[in-house]
Amino acid sequence: MPSYVCPKDGTRADTTALTWCCPLCRGPWDLAFEPAGTLALDSLAGRVNSLWRYEEVLPLSAPVTSLGEGRTPLVPLTGTVSAKLDFLMPTLSFKDRGAVMLAELARRLAPERVVADSSGNAGTAVAAYCARASLPCTVYVPEGTSAKKTEQIRAHGARLEIVPGDREAAAAAARAAADMPGTFYASHVFNPYFLHGTKTYVYELWEDLGGRLPDAIAVPVGNGTLLLGAALATAELHARGLIDRRPALIAVQAEAVSPLAAAFRAGADGLPDAPAGPAAATLAEGIAITRPPRAGAVLAAVRESGGTFLTVTEDQIRAAQLDLAARGLYVETTGVACWAAVGGWTDRSVVVPLCGAGLKTGPAT
Repeated sequence: MPSYVCPKDGTRADTTALTWCCPLCRGPWDLAFEPAGTLALDSLAGRVNSLWRYEEVLPLSAPVTSLGEGRTPLVPLTGTVSAKLDFLMPTLSFKDRGAVMLAELARRLAPERVVADSSGNAGTAVAAYCARASLPCTVYVPEGTSAKKTEQIRAHGARLEIVPGDREAAAAAARAAADMPGTFYASHVFNPYFLHGTKTYVYELWEDLGGRLPDAIAVPVGNGTLLLGAALATAELHARGLIDRRPALIAVQAEAVSPLAAAFRAGADGLPDAPAGPAAATLAEGIAITRPPRAGAVLAAVRESGGTFLTVTEDQIRAAQLDLAARGLYVETTGVACWAAVGGWTDRSVVVPLCGAGLKTGPAT
């Protein structure tokens, strides 16, 4: 059975407990989990058409809460750049991949309440899947969150708590609530089950490309949950001989809020100890994270893959959203960051995720 393990001090806990972080260092958990077997490409025909088709490599099986998430289209945009349309999910964002794992785990643990924090998309996804699982849910979001996202959270029946301040303030409020007895913290940052949901993004690429991966995978990075999921998947596929090389992970941040890019360029293993100030304003609200708790893991994953960090300006974000819309794809402002960064690449194959629908934020202004 999987167990939680702290990557810093080795502390362990059962996944049946509601302990949301390491009790010693208060850092996020990793998951001690070994896939049940090797996933064969020719075994997938006829399986359920959702991310649950990769059951051998998932820490949960036989879900009750599934809404058919996953299996999103892969569409070529240029001769070398393709886009995975992860905004075509039940809640219109890639966060459904991890949220279904958290809600399914919570359903089995039967807590008194579920809490989450988000800049919008993760909260929407957790609210939807908690509704599916008949679990009471409270979502903490920072003031300034898109009205369309807060509307969606409320529509799913979750209690919405709007927190004065930035994304970090919302996270602090949720973590305080998470310490209450009987509470399951559906954190897309602290709970590693979320990462084992986002890793299915790469398993789908592997399947759709006939058992291979592109030269590079570009990922927008705030807390880094999609990137860390991608790193998990590429490591698993490589270890089992299902790919002969691991693609470079290209991490993309908004220039206005780019603490990880700065640390990467400085050769640092983590972020400075000094507390960060409030996040600067950026159109890419979903990745405006000043102190991601898994910063060290994100930096290590990018370096181990031979990848790099890229940053994009607000003008580049505006232009990328308009360009994708002209190609028939209306994507939210955070979700266009990777296209802004690597859309002009011609020397190697790369896939970008279009993470959220444009209806969630509207056009960049």
